[in-house]
Amino acid sequence: MKLITRKSYGFRTQNAYETALYHNLGDLPFPESTHRFC
Repeated sequence: MKLITRKSYGFRTQNAYETALYHNLGDLPFPESTHRFC
């Protein structure tokens, strides 16, 4: 966690920081789908 927060200075948005944090924790959320399949 400390490594991610140290690297976080390069992220421009809060969303990019949170995505990197989730990715490194192994709990990356699925993006909302633009299509609905039958």
